[in-house]
Amino acid sequence: MNAPRKFNGIERAAVLMMVVGDEEAAAILQKLDPDEVRQLGSAMMSVADVSEWEMAQVLDDFTGRAQERSAIQFDPRPKLESVVTKALGPERAGAVLARILPPQPNESIAALAWMEPTEIAAMLEEEHPQIAAVLMAHLESAIAAQVLEMLPEAMQPQVLRRVARLGPVTSEAIAALTEVLERHARQPRRAAGVQMGGTREAAKIMSSARKITEQKVMPKLAKLDREIARAIEEQMFVFDNLLELDDKNMGTLLRNIDSDILVRSLKGVDEAARTRFLSCMSSRAADTIRDEMEARGPMKMAEVLEAQKTMIAIARQLVKDGTITMPGGGGDDDYV
Repeated sequence: MNAPRKFNGIERAAVLMMVVGDEEAAAILQKLDPDEVRQLGSAMMSVADVSEWEMAQVLDDFTGRAQERSAIQFDPRPKLESVVTKALGPERAGAVLARILPPQPNESIAALAWMEPTEIAAMLEEEHPQIAAVLMAHLESAIAAQVLEMLPEAMQPQVLRRVARLGPVTSEAIAALTEVLERHARQPRRAAGVQMGGTREAAKIMSSARKITEQKVMPKLAKLDREIARAIEEQMFVFDNLLELDDKNMGTLLRNIDSDILVRSLKGVDEAARTRFLSCMSSRAADTIRDEMEARGPMKMAEVLEAQKTMIAIARQLVKDGTITMPGGGGDDDYV
């Protein structure tokens, strides 16, 4: 007979989960946070071949530990709520319990921990940056970082600035966030699956390929599916790519951009990027653009993004026409 394994804490918990009934197991899982559920699930897979003797050892250990605990060490909330409600009645009990018990987390906000970063980012794209900031402040930093990276680039600094300036969050802000989450929860959702591929991934592949490969593949793809081809091109060529243009090509691009489009586009970038664009114009023209930006005042993010898309489209067409050239362009240099 092989020597019995020595299970760690989470493995012992996994063995117990395999012993109890489905309803009891579900009730236990409801008390855990998402990371604990994932750890417990992985542990259940690792101890699936547990022997009867090992299971008996785990159960004996659990029984011994349970006997060492008094009833008061378990969550007293249900018992306290029941006793106070019977003694004072529902209305008076509510007021008393509110002063005794710690506040329960908002269910809608607590549900954030179970959402994928891609799902959260998609939900926030159409929301005001302040709402996004309040929501991201409720996330673990690693998850918040992933969400931030998935937001539109022009929105990222706006959200991060608001996160940095958050003080005490008002009840109105929490109510607004709760409404956003509940509205999202009411929308039909597809079954979750492993996120793979997508136009962004296809764009990364195409950007890493040689230029000659792009020139062969993209026209053929456009004949097969024009919308997919356009979406991939948009992912390959983003607004920040324009900052990589040298002074000559930047000047050529700016001469082909209407001043209104340029003003709206530059409202959504930081001062360093703004200076890079304006440095390729005459000082008089740059001053005119700055004055116009200041006169416009606050501008909707949707307007800024639309103007930037227009600039990208013009730049992409100038590249196709050979009027300007972009640095880089994929893998190995092409030789003819």
